[in-house]
Amino acid sequence: MPMQAQETEVVERVRRALGRRSLVMVGLMGCGKSSVGKRLALKLGLPFVDADEEIEQVAQKTINEIFADHGEAFFRDREGKVIARLLASGPQVLATGGGAFINPETRAKIKESGITIWLKADLPVLLRRVGKRDTRPLLKNGDPEAVMRALMAARYPVYAEADLTIESRDVPHDSIVAEIIETLSKHPVLAQASSV
Repeated sequence: MPMQAQETEVVERVRRALGRRSLVMVGLMGCGKSSVGKRLALKLGLPFVDADEEIEQVAQKTINEIFADHGEAFFRDREGKVIARLLASGPQVLATGGGAFINPETRAKIKESGITIWLKADLPVLLRRVGKRDTRPLLKNGDPEAVMRALMAARYPVYAEADLTIESRDVPHDSIVAEIIETLSKHPVLAQASSV
């Protein structure tokens, strides 16, 4: 079978096996959840949704403004509600904010309705990427490297509960997407669903 046809067949198999479930991108800011997620959605013929953008639309405020006006606890509560609503309309590729998967209730909802993909990145990669934008409320105060190290220490053990772990590194996004699709095609839950 030619390579193109084989790739198309794998994509179709993954798409069918998902059923109503969403692919949920988790990981720290700067790991590529949105940029890789958009390409993954395009490849699979699924809608792409960014949870942070949805939250901003509902609140009519930026994430920074929500944090400043109401605090992180308020934001996490709203984030959980928006993600639950989005998951009900799957399948899709859903990029979540870095802290969404850390909330136990939100994590439970995500695991119930989706397959989670942790884009795991090393500190130098993350620092290079987050340094390009000043839209990160958790990096507003203090040394970004120290903040990122603390976030990695606190969050990486929780992110490790994701269904798949893919190394986010400085290669073309399409390479990461191909790796995700290949890994998904061999994931026990999807393999089981596609053989039924």
